[in-house]
Amino acid sequence: MFPSYLKICESEEIEKRIEKLKDVLKDCVLCPHQCHVNRLAGEKGKCRGGANARISSAAPHFGEESPLVGRFGSGTIFLSQCNLGCLFCQNYDISHYDSGIDVSAEEISYHMLALQKAGCHNINFVTPTHYIPEIVEAIMIACRRGLKIPIVYNCGGYENVEILELLDGIIDIYMPDAKFYDDKIAAKYTNAKDYSKHMKESLIEMHRQVGDLKINKDGIAERGLLVRHLVMPGMMEDSKRILKFISDKISSDTYVNVMGQYRPCHRANEFAEINRYPKRSEIEEVKRYAEKFGLKRGL
Repeated sequence: MFPSYLKICESEEIEKRIEKLKDVLKDCVLCPHQCHVNRLAGEKGKCRGGANARISSAAPHFGEESPLVGRFGSGTIFLSQCNLGCLFCQNYDISHYDSGIDVSAEEISYHMLALQKAGCHNINFVTPTHYIPEIVEAIMIACRRGLKIPIVYNCGGYENVEILELLDGIIDIYMPDAKFYDDKIAAKYTNAKDYSKHMKESLIEMHRQVGDLKINKDGIAERGLLVRHLVMPGMMEDSKRILKFISDKISSDTYVNVMGQYRPCHRANEFAEINRYPKRSEIEEVKRYAEKFGLKRGL
């Protein structure tokens, strides 16, 4: 199976998409915050992103899901800043404090090709939502210079579906978080008080584009949807509602990684209820519900 972007990069369609996406930066609505700032003129919205993408690192990564890592790793490009602002973020130095350097699309494409040369099985853009125009331009440049491994869109799940539609045929693997079902919880711990609605709409659109996760004979993911859900302390009921939604509205064959590695980070100590690790019994309960709803892939 060949990456989907190979076909679109051969046509003028990719350049039309890039033009549309760059035009959005003049009145930014890349994500559901709809900040309407002119990023090309230096204005900043909730994500604090500018006209150029800012990256923190680019390297093979072996801590992702096994279908992404394989033998030689996932070629991760960590982007700085974020549109969610989770108060418990484990990467808060990158997402909240903006560490990293501003780069051009040309420079991003260089990193992509270097990761491919290193043997990585994919290019994994971590927190890409607020830098979609630059990323798509980098994909076009890298593709025309020999890139031929899948693109992973590794996001927080708070997406603008109209923007996602412009990624159809470009992204091979969508890997969104499905954090919260209850918007009261989202409003308390993130800056996305309407997270649930947009997360659900986004997962449906992502699945429409790429379908269930396809893994080749070597155990490497080639295309499809992979959903992550982080088990939060004391929030099993919310987890169950997310899993039921995925099974009922997306597919019971969805690859869902129920993650138990939450730990109190950043400002979690300000909230007693999340200032602890989840209990093993809580994690196992969520996994049992995933199985009950038929979501066995990824467990």
